[in-house]
Amino acid sequence: MKGKLDRVAVFDSGDRCPELPLVEGAGFARAVVWPGVGANIRSMHRIKLPAGAQTVEQKHPGEAVYFVLAGAGGVREGRAEQPLIEGSMVHIEPGTRYRFKAGAKGIDLIGGPCPPDPSLYVGLK
Repeated sequence: MKGKLDRVAVFDSGDRCPELPLVEGAGFARAVVWPGVGANIRSMHRIKLPAGAQTVEQKHPGEAVYFVLAGAGGVREGRAEQPLIEGSMVHIEPGTRYRFKAGAKGIDLIGGPCPPDPSLYVGLK
C-alpha cells in the first residue's frame, strides 16, 4: 500500500448539510462532500427533485459525474435531453451546460463536479 491513510470521514446527506441554490421549484440540493468538509479534489451533492421539478442550468470548469439513486427523469444539454432511470450514471464534460429534470415520480441523484466548483459554495459555512 502506497502512502498512509491519515483520515477517514463518513458523512450523511441529511438536512444538516448546507443547501445549494441549484433547484427550481420544490426539492433540494445539498453539499455533502465539498471543500467546507475538507474535500479538495471531489465533490458530492445530494439532489432530490419531486415530479416536475428541475435544477438550474449548471456549468463547471471541470467534469461532473452523477448517479441516479432512485426515480427517473432526464438530463438536458441545450435542446437535447437524455432519459435517466434508477442506476444511470451521467458524465458531463468540462464547460458543458446541463440541468436535471424529474420524471413523474421524482428523481434522487448523488454526484457533482470534480474538482469542486468554487462558485457553488460562495457564502456557505
